[in-house]
Amino acid sequence: MSNMGARVARMFRNFNLENRVHREISKEKARAAPRHKANLPASDGSSEAMETARSVSQKNDPLLTLLKSVYVESKDPAAEDSQDSKDVAVDHEAGRRPLRFSLPGEAFSPVQLTDVPKGQLTIVEALKALSSHQRQPETWTLEKIAQEYSLDLKDTKALLEFFVPFQVQITPPKTEKAKQIKAS
Repeated sequence: MSNMGARVARMFRNFNLENRVHREISKEKARAAPRHKANLPASDGSSEAMETARSVSQKNDPLLTLLKSVYVESKDPAAEDSQDSKDVAVDHEAGRRPLRFSLPGEAFSPVQLTDVPKGQLTIVEALKALSSHQRQPETWTLEKIAQEYSLDLKDTKALLEFFVPFQVQITPPKTEKAKQIKAS
């Protein structure tokens, strides 16, 4: 059906095409506006241009001597940054504390930590602090945990309130026929 519509459209489009083309060709073309003469200075060999080019290419001895007397002293900012970073490293080491607890063996961590920044905990230390607080809340108070791990009281309170380690719970099946996971 679409083929039939294309044929009809082509017939209307090509109807009397030659007469329409001859009519367009025979129309008078619009003429371009006349050009006006411009009064531009002649740059070919003008005395000012030649004089400027000559003065640019010529050596100027007084300027050359002044240029030679200039002494530029520069310093590498990377060298200064490395010196500052050494000072910061010394200050940074003062703000560190030794690691309290870690998992045995290299299989559990790709990097062996020896010290931790003050005010921060590793996951193992956070779990140890939580478990000791849950077991003995009278002994392991907020203040003692904060002192032991060099934490702020606000951070310690947030740790005990919001940091909840996952717990694995095995729920018994509702039917006796379901498979059970037995502890080994």
